[in-house]
Amino acid sequence: LSIEEGVFLAIAGPSGSGKSTLLNLIGCIDTPTSGKIFIDGRDTSGHTPDELADLRARSIGFIFQTFNLLQGYTVLENALLGMSFGAGEDRGFAETLLKRVGLENRLHHRPRQLSTGQQQRVAVARALANRPRLVLADEPTGNLDSTNGEQVMQLLEELNSAGTTIIMVTHSLGHADRAHRIVNLFDGKLVMESSDKVFEPVR
Repeated sequence: LSIEEGVFLAIAGPSGSGKSTLLNLIGCIDTPTSGKIFIDGRDTSGHTPDELADLRARSIGFIFQTFNLLQGYTVLENALLGMSFGAGEDRGFAETLLKRVGLENRLHHRPRQLSTGQQQRVAVARALANRPRLVLADEPTGNLDSTNGEQVMQLLEELNSAGTTIIMVTHSLGHADRAHRIVNLFDGKLVMESSDKVFEPVR
């Protein structure tokens, strides 16, 4: 699988097909048991743990399905964590991102004081806080209602239009159809790809 810079790629397939694992491999969180992952033409298997950490901090934004928010931190502090190891803290930019996802009135709340959907939107803002070149999104709208899900999709599309590469796992046929390319996984294998926005789920 080759993913060009600046593309919006959707990864689809049934539960257990390997979608989240593929994201973790691309993001250098997991190590492949065979094959290699190249980012910017460099084989990541040759990177030290520190080099991988630096690559993730400076170039990759993760939107995790399970949020991974720090419970002892406020909404704003969680968003700022996305910058701490990358571009340096920019409180104004973090606040702008949180406003974009409708959380401007929740900046000083803790995650436990938020709904599931609000926690998901904090995770989205944190992932974008370091202005990453690559965003890996694991079901970014899975816990959101249609209005907030559309808000997040529009934000991802705007980022992509500005040059950010987006790789998104989704079960939503409508959201997948908004990507430039769709790849379909089944039992850990790439079984279909579409670049013309025609989506046919594996049955």
